[in-house]
Amino acid sequence: MMFKQIQHTTLVIIAFAMVTSCTTDPNSPGVEYMPDMYRSPAIEAYVDYGEDPYYVTEEVAVSQRNKQSARKPVAGSIAFQGDAKAFSLPYPYPNTPEGYEMAGKENRSPLPTTLENIEAGALSFGLMCSHCHGETGKGDGAISKNGHILGIPDFSAKLKDLPEGKMYHTLMYGKGLMGSHASQISPKGLWQIVQYIKVMQNGGEMPSFNEDGAEGMTENQNNN
Repeated sequence: MMFKQIQHTTLVIIAFAMVTSCTTDPNSPGVEYMPDMYRSPAIEAYVDYGEDPYYVTEEVAVSQRNKQSARKPVAGSIAFQGDAKAFSLPYPYPNTPEGYEMAGKENRSPLPTTLENIEAGALSFGLMCSHCHGETGKGDGAISKNGHILGIPDFSAKLKDLPEGKMYHTLMYGKGLMGSHASQISPKGLWQIVQYIKVMQNGGEMPSFNEDGAEGMTENQNNN
């Protein structure tokens, strides 16, 4: 008799728990027992699970779930760009004569010299630079030929020994009558242009490349 009463009492408790944990909202999980066992306490960047509706009501919990938890980054934060992180750092050299000289001494390209990068630089140079500097960097572009701008230097003569850091600095800020290209071309694209300019500094002679497309010795170096 006692055992049957225990069974009946247990069944009533289970039935009561099942009924009270149900809700008319089809999207609600009902009452959650030990939610910390399966809800992450960490704040996800773009997901906000909200507080437990048992404590704050379902309406408040729903409003919390629909609110983005991500916040604006701290001032000065640098966006992570994976393999492109070398191009996401702020440019450290100021737009001053001292910054120009310092860039020439210190700044080096993060890109390896490859056929792919040189060809990409040649394409950008043809689109963005050749109207002044000419197709081969002789300073004989259309704007020079029609007399609008005179005295554009030749990369293989007057600018033959210009360091790559100064080239990049000039592309970043502009120099003389040349304006900045930083808003039009990505940092990687600017360095690719620099690689192509270095070919023109060498009289148009391309480096030799191994089977992987990486830089090897020039033809003259091979002959020597």
